[in-house]
Amino acid sequence: MSSFLKMSLVLRRANRVNQSAMRGLCSQAQELERSGMVLPNVAIAGVTGAVGQEFLELLEARKFPFANLKLLASARSAGKKITYMGKEYTIEEMTEDSFENVDIALFSAGGSQSKKYAPAAVDAGAVVVDNSSAFRMQPGVPLVVPEVNPEAIRAHRGIIANPNCSTILMNVPVWALHKEVPVKRIVVSTYQASSGAGAEAMRELEQQARDWVEGKEEVKQDIFGRQYIWNLFSHNSAVCLETGYNEEELKMVKETTKIFDEQIPVTATCIRVPVLRAHCEAINLTFAEPMDEARARSILENAPGVSIVDDRENNQFPEPLMASGKDDIFVGRIRPDLSQPGGYGLELFIAGDQIRKGAALNAVQIAEQLVQNARDDATEGVSVGIKQGSEAVFSRGFSTSAPEEKNED
Repeated sequence: MSSFLKMSLVLRRANRVNQSAMRGLCSQAQELERSGMVLPNVAIAGVTGAVGQEFLELLEARKFPFANLKLLASARSAGKKITYMGKEYTIEEMTEDSFENVDIALFSAGGSQSKKYAPAAVDAGAVVVDNSSAFRMQPGVPLVVPEVNPEAIRAHRGIIANPNCSTILMNVPVWALHKEVPVKRIVVSTYQASSGAGAEAMRELEQQARDWVEGKEEVKQDIFGRQYIWNLFSHNSAVCLETGYNEEELKMVKETTKIFDEQIPVTATCIRVPVLRAHCEAINLTFAEPMDEARARSILENAPGVSIVDDRENNQFPEPLMASGKDDIFVGRIRPDLSQPGGYGLELFIAGDQIRKGAALNAVQIAEQLVQNARDDATEGVSVGIKQGSEAVFSRGFSTSAPEEKNED
């Protein structure tokens, strides 16, 4: 088991974190070095995909502390070189032997690849933060949205699951309200961008636009098997013949219950729309007690990871273009549900970047919390690691030297 994993496995206390605390992690590298703690070695599995590329951008932008970085992809991309943060890296083919001396592995290579290689990464001593659906509902695997349940990270056994993108975007604002007044029911309709199906789907949407402008009789339809531009359709995941719900809808239903650790009824309708990046959702909530608009607005204005865009006079509300490339989830159309008397119902409309907060950012925040937990344990007097020359010696007798694509909704 690797050095840094020993830090994260010392379970001492569970503490909630907010967005400002996460931003404070930007100076972590310097703090860890000053405290004598070893920096983690990081691997990105699926680095050539849309989320993998976003991982790289976020690690640099947020100054995530790492000693070494390994970039993994399919055999097709192996050998390609990229320059990142002033250093040249060679992309390696991901195999079961790719994770030696890796402490944190950020996975976004698709469910089948996660099932094949994540256990190997854990066996090699890494903590896996997995963006696929492979492990989300497995018992013993934490399913984490850092604004909601960061304490669950400490219970990991080597794998931490990143929720479905639509679930993350919904849960951040809904949890803020739920903490104040319990939510009894959630009805949500999603408007999901091509980014949810990966970089190839985004490119196909752009190609369909070109095909249409050029007057071609048929547009390229390799990803969804239908025209996407000027169209919308039920989410492309498989539909349960018995219930009529598709897999995307059921993810939102089941994952919300696991993340909230409560049995909250959720019903969802998920739709693909011809948007490149950033999902939107219309959310209807029923509360256990009355929740008026002013109170809801005040709660959301102070919620971590939320920005209010709710200008009725100028008809300005959350839009995909507005949310693209942004960390926060934009919330607007805050209004009472007139069909629910007594103030028990509330309507929201949100927009959030599926690649960023819906995937890569959430995973990086989890990794940041792993580092923060190790620092907290060290501050509390738990002996997690000190540098002695080139080695980090750990309390459980470990001594180790610090060594030098497809995306899913």
